[in-house]
Amino acid sequence: MTKVVIINGSNTRYSRVTAIQEKVERFFPAHSTDIHTIQVHELPAVALITADFENDVIKAENRNVEEADIVVILTPIYKASYTGILKTYLDLLPQKALVGKKILPIAVGGSIGHLLALEYALKPVLAVLGATDIGHSVYIIDKQIIRLEDGSFAIEEEAIHRLEVELKKIQHIVAVN
Repeated sequence: MTKVVIINGSNTRYSRVTAIQEKVERFFPAHSTDIHTIQVHELPAVALITADFENDVIKAENRNVEEADIVVILTPIYKASYTGILKTYLDLLPQKALVGKKILPIAVGGSIGHLLALEYALKPVLAVLGATDIGHSVYIIDKQIIRLEDGSFAIEEEAIHRLEVELKKIQHIVAVN
């Protein structure tokens, strides 16, 4: 069974990033995939801020990452970078936590002007954590995710297509191995 861990670096469950998280969760077939989502903003704040590597919740989430075949990292883009809350969790991962894993970075940002934020800000940190198999980043402009009256979201087809192309690549690589 393939294990997928999604690390959601947003600061709320009600963001457009969560719409992408839900799309990723629905992409993988339930019968052959174990999916676990880490909502970073719901981790113990004191443990994040004080870099408490011994916190039981942090240790449990790190074990989930350790056991994963695929790690999907989601973040909104704020001030031309991924979120600080995501960085606080990445700092708590062991030095080589991403070795041997298929990684897919995904971001939601306000303009195309921040398209390279994942390439220049996030990917170097992932490489330091041992990631060598990082998929092509997916950057979605927040206007492509429409909040509906009932609180749910609709994602434009073009964005869905780009996301699914990269998810299929990652899924295929894991299936072959």
